[in-house]
Amino acid sequence: MHSVSCSSEPARDSAGSANLCFEYLTAIASRLTPTLTAALRLLVIGVMLLLSACASQAPLPVANPTLPLPLQLHIERQQAGQRQDWLLVIQREGPGIRWSMMDPLGIPQARQQLIDGQWQADGLLPPNPEARELFAALLFALTPSGELLRNYPAAQQKDQQRSLPARWTIDYAQPLSFELNLPQGPHYRVSPLGDSTP
Repeated sequence: MHSVSCSSEPARDSAGSANLCFEYLTAIASRLTPTLTAALRLLVIGVMLLLSACASQAPLPVANPTLPLPLQLHIERQQAGQRQDWLLVIQREGPGIRWSMMDPLGIPQARQQLIDGQWQADGLLPPNPEARELFAALLFALTPSGELLRNYPAAQQKDQQRSLPARWTIDYAQPLSFELNLPQGPHYRVSPLGDSTP
């Protein structure tokens, strides 16, 4: 009876024979290193993207500020010479605050709930990062002056303007009528629903 030798010797890129369960066969070994390296690269890139997303998340207050809820606001968005109008309803919902934004026809654009300092999707609408940024900026703008520094330690306030450096600048005409500017745009004009906008 012919015996076949078996060993657990690692495979090699060579034209020589390999005694891995068969005699006199030429082994062509594929290297796992590039595949493993590519997987590690993808993992590192994924972690970096996740960290950058967390770093760019809009700041939220230390505690929910005292807001005169429910509120209905008219939001006018301006950027690159184009204007969009939205209706925003902010209301208390259990332990959190619900934000519902729709266009003039009543078609929902974004829905979020702020619960325990975290945004949570409300309904089946796709994620809307711009709306989340807007809601966070409005929370900052609507925070009463007496609660501002406690909730946003880096905030600056002078006369009819407040800002969170490198993030938002608010110019007030009235407590619920103001302009909101982001460094890279867009520009928002906010007013109570029913007020005429110039």
